[in-house]
Amino acid sequence: MTPPASNLLIIEDEPITRTQLVAYFEKEGYTVYTKPDAEGVESLISNQDIDLCLMDINLPGKDGLTLTRELRVGSDVGIILVTGKHEQVDRIVGLESGADDYVVKPFDLRELSSRVKNLLRRVKAQEIQKQQGTLRNFEGWQLDLNKRHLMTPENIEQSLSAGEFQLLLTLIENAGKVMSRDQIMNKIRNREWYPDDRYIDVLVGQVRRKFRQHTPDTTFISTIHGTGYLFAPVVT
Repeated sequence: MTPPASNLLIIEDEPITRTQLVAYFEKEGYTVYTKPDAEGVESLISNQDIDLCLMDINLPGKDGLTLTRELRVGSDVGIILVTGKHEQVDRIVGLESGADDYVVKPFDLRELSSRVKNLLRRVKAQEIQKQQGTLRNFEGWQLDLNKRHLMTPENIEQSLSAGEFQLLLTLIENAGKVMSRDQIMNKIRNREWYPDDRYIDVLVGQVRRKFRQHTPDTTFISTIHGTGYLFAPVVT
């Protein structure tokens, strides 16, 4: 079931693909906006309350990776990147840039629809958490569920992508417990994944970097080799 009042932005320079996606998602009940490139995207997201962007990496002019990084500075919008079949490096870089998910061309529209619905559920759940204003505190840091920001001990805000937020929240809510990649994936996503899927490892690396930008020797998230990850601090 499509979450209510879901607005999608399709950023795709190929007219046939763009038309195909618009027709499919409008039939699914979404309100769909389109852009052939990055120009005016930030303004449209703000003015039209866009919930999710489906964005091709290889856009003319400013590419999708650059646009993703720029959007992440001030927006919590869900982002799914579309990559070419043999662009594994681009897919990993895309996640590291702040995207929440990726799909590979040629894609199956039903699978793409499932990815969109799953990400929208996470985005909507985070909106509910924002309304509740819940906080999680650990060693001077704070995860603000109201703003979906990670606060440093110096009270500096760091925005998190939907994937980063869900990963950190999952680890925090299971602090002191070793979690396998399977367990983490099942908590934050609702899709099949494969042993060579680096999504969890990429997210862990991104969150660790956010900690280490302010405290270089931070080891809040420990790797338990052969098992998974452990969030060590006591959470209040």
